[in-house]
Amino acid sequence: MLLVFSCPALAQRYSISPVNADQVLSADSLRASVEYLCAPELGGRATGTDGGRAVADWLEGEFRVLGLRPLSGAWMHGFSTSEGLARNIMGLIPGSYTPSRYVVLMAHFDNLGTLNGRFYPGADANASGVAALLQLARMVTQMNTCHKIYGQGLILVALDAKEKNQGGAERLWQEISAGKLLDPVSGQAVSPSQISLVVNLDQLGGTQAPLTKGNPRFLMMLSDDATGRRSALESANKDIGLNLELGYDYYGSKDFTRLFYRRVSDQRIFLEHGIPAVMFTSGITLLNNKPTDTPDSLDYEVLRDRVRLIFYWLHKVL
Repeated sequence: MLLVFSCPALAQRYSISPVNADQVLSADSLRASVEYLCAPELGGRATGTDGGRAVADWLEGEFRVLGLRPLSGAWMHGFSTSEGLARNIMGLIPGSYTPSRYVVLMAHFDNLGTLNGRFYPGADANASGVAALLQLARMVTQMNTCHKIYGQGLILVALDAKEKNQGGAERLWQEISAGKLLDPVSGQAVSPSQISLVVNLDQLGGTQAPLTKGNPRFLMMLSDDATGRRSALESANKDIGLNLELGYDYYGSKDFTRLFYRRVSDQRIFLEHGIPAVMFTSGITLLNNKPTDTPDSLDYEVLRDRVRLIFYWLHKVL
């Protein structure tokens, strides 16, 4: 029996429907996050800049407001790069499994910045992924408000220094592998063996490079066949009537799929250490990594539907 409550929900004996989370998801909220991240005052969010630091501070504030729990006693985890101090922002939504299991959900917030006087807003790359990360956090915490506690903990990470050889993802892996990332509930280190899946959100708002010409309603999931839970994505897509066109490779190219899944995106370091990973993306367009990658170039209705589908998939995975 599935019940939809106008939360807080009343009794835990019912199966709490993920529909409860829909009320906190909106295209306007996604747009607002993207527009903030692309503001000229932030200069393009390059690692080590004042703009990058301002975004890290903002993200820490968002994690606090959402009630995420700080790992190792802090939301902000600093590390050094050739460009100066970088910052990963992390928070936990605890699960109920004992011993603990975790899904890591991440998106990088840095971008190219301002180069030779040219401002690179980075709306699709990757303000769209960060906006999606925040919305997914809101949706999961909304389910918690409705008394839905997922079995696995959800570690949310806004990564810095992706444009610096995936430095933020490398640093995250170093903290985990060294036993330095502490669960605030148990006080124990999060170990690699406890991570069941890593989910990377990178470029989710574009519609200029569809899988099928003329159809902007699509989403790509890059993963290994056995670990991506593709059937869960397909059933969620059907169950909620979104009918997004789904792709599981990079436009049919094995070489480009391998490149974006195993080499140039933030899940790489986890795959190299045998941890299953998924990348959600809408692909690279002719606007990416150019001054033309602006907030007005994104389709926020489609982005909202992509986020909704990813959430319903997470609801099954967690």
